[in-house]
Amino acid sequence: MLTRCFWATTPLSIAYHDEEWGVPVHDDDTRLFEFLILEGAQAGLSWETILRKRDNYRRAFDGFNPKKVAKYDERKIAALLNDASIIRNRLKINSAVTNAIAFLEVQREFGSFAAYVWQFVNGKPLKRKPGQPLAARTEISDALSKDLLKRGFKFVGSTICYSFMQAVGLVNDHDSKCFRYRQIRDAD
Repeated sequence: MLTRCFWATTPLSIAYHDEEWGVPVHDDDTRLFEFLILEGAQAGLSWETILRKRDNYRRAFDGFNPKKVAKYDERKIAALLNDASIIRNRLKINSAVTNAIAFLEVQREFGSFAAYVWQFVNGKPLKRKPGQPLAARTEISDALSKDLLKRGFKFVGSTICYSFMQAVGLVNDHDSKCFRYRQIRDAD
């Protein structure tokens, strides 16, 4: 029997934990954009809710193509607000469009969103020390949040940024007893 992080308890969360969570995303800006939008959508909800709706989000948001999302107009936003298969929150949907525009600007400035975001951890995933409690935010997520906000991003508070960092492997926050902790640490 494999030892997993305490939160991986449902078939959906176990699959996400075992296959994606904490795996460093160095070269896939579309995936980084997806997690940035999904983490913002999750605010105030459970991650399980977002996982259940993830395929619907991919369909509704054109595969998380930031170039397409940046062009969404009021008609498209109205359609999204009527789409019961996603979280129908105007602020969160509007922030996806705003964030797509800012995301493209970051890509232009840094060559990729990955190059931008990985600079916050000097290009290497941070590792939670054995026995260290799971954080909700850190000084680095504070800095990332502050910089994203300055660049015009929305729904990118420090807690959301830290969850994003965990999801895309900027930090390996698997429990040291979890089988994925060593796999991810050793792959880097």
